[in-house]
Amino acid sequence: MTFFNLKTDITWRDFLIRCGFVVATVAVIVWFMPRDHQNSFKIEKGRPWIHADLKAPFDFPVYKSEDAVKAERDSMMGLYEPYFNYNKETEGVQIRQFMTDYNKGIPGLTDDYISIIVNRLHQIYQKGVMSNADYAQYNRDTTQMIRVVSSRNAVSVQISNIYSTVTAYEMLFLDPMISSHRDILQKCSLNDYITPNLIFDKDRSEAVLSDLHNSIPLASGLVQRGQKIIDRGDIVDAKTYEVLLSFQKEQERREKNAQQISVTIMGQILYVSVLVICFTVFLTLFRKDYFDKPRALTMLYALIILFTTISSVMVEHNVLHVYIIPFAMVPIFIRVFMDSRTAFVAHAIMIMICASVLQHPMEFIAVEAVAGLVAIYSLRELSSRSQLFWTAVLVTVAAAVVNLSLAWIRDNSFTKIDYGEFNYLAINGLLLFCSYPLLYLIEKTFGFTSNITLIELSDMNKDLLRRMSEVAPGTFNHSIQVANLAGEIARKIGAKSQLVRTGAIYHDIGKIPNPIYFTENQSGVNPHEGMSYIDSAQTIIRHVTDGLKLAEKYNLPDVIKEFISTHHGQGKAKYFYVQQKNAFPDEAVDDLLFTYPGPNPFTKEQAILMMTDSVEAASRSLSDYTEKSIRDLVNRIIDGQVEEGYFKECPITFRDIQYAKTVLIEKLKTIYHTRVSYPELKK
Repeated sequence: MTFFNLKTDITWRDFLIRCGFVVATVAVIVWFMPRDHQNSFKIEKGRPWIHADLKAPFDFPVYKSEDAVKAERDSMMGLYEPYFNYNKETEGVQIRQFMTDYNKGIPGLTDDYISIIVNRLHQIYQKGVMSNADYAQYNRDTTQMIRVVSSRNAVSVQISNIYSTVTAYEMLFLDPMISSHRDILQKCSLNDYITPNLIFDKDRSEAVLSDLHNSIPLASGLVQRGQKIIDRGDIVDAKTYEVLLSFQKEQERREKNAQQISVTIMGQILYVSVLVICFTVFLTLFRKDYFDKPRALTMLYALIILFTTISSVMVEHNVLHVYIIPFAMVPIFIRVFMDSRTAFVAHAIMIMICASVLQHPMEFIAVEAVAGLVAIYSLRELSSRSQLFWTAVLVTVAAAVVNLSLAWIRDNSFTKIDYGEFNYLAINGLLLFCSYPLLYLIEKTFGFTSNITLIELSDMNKDLLRRMSEVAPGTFNHSIQVANLAGEIARKIGAKSQLVRTGAIYHDIGKIPNPIYFTENQSGVNPHEGMSYIDSAQTIIRHVTDGLKLAEKYNLPDVIKEFISTHHGQGKAKYFYVQQKNAFPDEAVDDLLFTYPGPNPFTKEQAILMMTDSVEAASRSLSDYTEKSIRDLVNRIIDGQVEEGYFKECPITFRDIQYAKTVLIEKLKTIYHTRVSYPELKK
């Protein structure tokens, strides 16, 4: 049994492009996704527990707080005795050096002072001398004991009985016999003969300190598997706070296993790949034309990557709440520049990816799905800036209502609700107001044209339009009339009315350089009377290329340039073509000299403009404006365009064409209705 049949004409190049978008999108998203999102709890002491009811999934110890462990370690420091090695050689080396330097005695003193100083140095070295840095570190507490290691013996000595090089020098001059000759002995630089003979044993001391620290138990209790830790809405007291921190720490320790991390990454790659592939298949089946617009396709995938990455980073670093992220911007941008269906599918894919890294994915999906739908509904046709304001308001209200309803269902209480989430939703709404300036940025970056831009281009005070109204008033009036008719047809058949209106206003701007050559701008003088039919045809045809040059000069969007180039398609300047054939029946006519450069219309809106432009121009030549004459004119012109194949390359249907005929007939009947003659007042 065949459930579905996919018929596509995808080439290997197209397939590789799609695979490239999928692989790049999955790689970036998975790279930023947290690997241990399960323990990303927001724990606030003294606040209600906002997450689901929590039971211990495994046995784990209740770890002491860092402050408690530090306090115990500080108290254990009273038992810590750092090790110092006693160097016997230092004393002999320094005393011999002193006797060598002063073998002839100290000038100004008797020879007895040599032996006196040697004796005092011996007493100092016997007590022990350590470096000034070690002495400053361990002499903070005068009761501090150190271990002095001499040979194989280690003796505990109170540090107050030990000298530093500075205190040893000061002690030397406290001796009455030396202090009486202080001025003379200070010139001898006796401090040069006082060096540390107690050397800090770093390895042995650190080993002893480590043993002391390891003897302190890091846990104060045990939580067994299945034991309740906390229920949703309960206040996180000091004891529960320590238990939650311990659970978080133990879960992190368990998840550092390399195999578990690799499995997590594989799951993330598979999950994200499935969703991104589904999105790509949707575009392939229903929006294949987007693959012909690389910048449009890039915007779609870039928006999904950007918002999923932001949410992953916020969860990874536990920054604020994900509700603060304006996810509704994605459907807003896609709806404005593309279509509603793509906006909804892209939004659904994005929020499902984001939900995989959150604690409560179902609540998140419900809130953000409704927010996205409201954003899409409220922007059915963007025609003013105020719509974006009301969209932000409606999205915020809808998200808040859904969140409130879920809270009532979950908590069954008015008092246990955490109203803090509504603050984040309010900030979300404020950030949505940034959609308007960001629309301009995306429009310029990815080459789109929004309805707001089209409305701004339709302003009759624009330099180009004002110039057309001055130098080519007939063409200007014709363009306004065509814009109104085409906009009405577009609304009737579900096309983009604002787009076709703006395109119609600008479609004949190429007539501005030579307005007199077009009948609607002539007032009795026809410059074609002195020209050949070929030259006249070339002059008329040139208004398409001249229009494109003006559009380039005034930086009109590409979508408007397409209306200029397609409103005549690859048709002929028939008036001069027929005149040429009638005047020279025996000569072959080069059709290319009378053919517009085209191309033929390739969008529904361009087809509407072609039909409306031809009918409105031809309607001015009618001698009698009756319902039959108008109907015959509309049918003859549009049926002729269909027969000549002008609409083969655009997605317009026969039903749409019939509706277009009906609208044109009714509107032209209204425009050219017969007026009654006003009577004159009898005298």
